[in-house]
Amino acid sequence: MLFTITGKHIEITDAIREHAEKKTSKLPRYFDSINQIEVIIDGSEGNNISVEIIAHAEHHEPLVGTDTGHDAYQSIDMAVHKLEGQLRKTKGKERDNKHSNEKGIEGVELI
Repeated sequence: MLFTITGKHIEITDAIREHAEKKTSKLPRYFDSINQIEVIIDGSEGNNISVEIIAHAEHHEPLVGTDTGHDAYQSIDMAVHKLEGQLRKTKGKERDNKHSNEKGIEGVELI
C-alpha cells in the first residue's frame, strides 16, 4: 500500500508522519482493495488545522475523510474514524449486492 503525506502551510514532523501512518495502516482491515492512502494536512485556516485523508481503492471512487480542529493528532484520528465508517458502508453495499441475486426465484414452480 502506498502512503503519502503532504503539509500545506505546516511542517510535517516525524511524529505527525508516524501517527498518520500508524492510524491509516489499519484502514485495509475494513476494505481490502485499498492500494493508496493520501493524507493532506493544511494549517492555513487560522488556528485550526484541516486534515483530509483520501483512500484510493481498485474499481471504486476515492473515499475521503476530513476533519478540522486545533490539534493535528486529534484531527487525524477523527478523519480516520470518519473514513472507517465510509469503508464499512461501502464494503457492506458490495457484500449485499453480491448476495442479492441468490434469493431470486424462491417458491417458483417450473411446469
